[in-house]
Amino acid sequence: MDDQQRRDAGMAQRRKVLGDAWVDKSAANLNSFNADFIDLITRHAWADIWTRPHFDERTRRILVIGSLVALCQWDEFRLHVRAALTEGGFTPDDIKEIVLQQAIYCGVPAANHAVKEASAVLSELGLLKG
Repeated sequence: MDDQQRRDAGMAQRRKVLGDAWVDKSAANLNSFNADFIDLITRHAWADIWTRPHFDERTRRILVIGSLVALCQWDEFRLHVRAALTEGGFTPDDIKEIVLQQAIYCGVPAANHAVKEASAVLSELGLLKG
């Protein structure tokens, strides 16, 4: 696959995972400074990794969300939690189970913050009960 095919495949996967609205918003912010980075992640993260056949999309989403808790990368965590809920067919309970699992392996402070961040996303989406 050449670079343009990888760009096209990566962009299609990025739209599938994150949704058109997010990708369109990101594209509107493209500039001379971030263009090379966006191209890099489109070709490598979204095309080379997300389209590999071994793991299905749901498994990849779980791995990403769990990894983001471990790394305390809250902006990306919120992005992927929102995308999992709106584009990936995840439920609030799915997100809760990921965070509970990560509490054991990543530590309570990271999971505590993940609960806060995920709760905010759930609230914004009108999915938070009680």
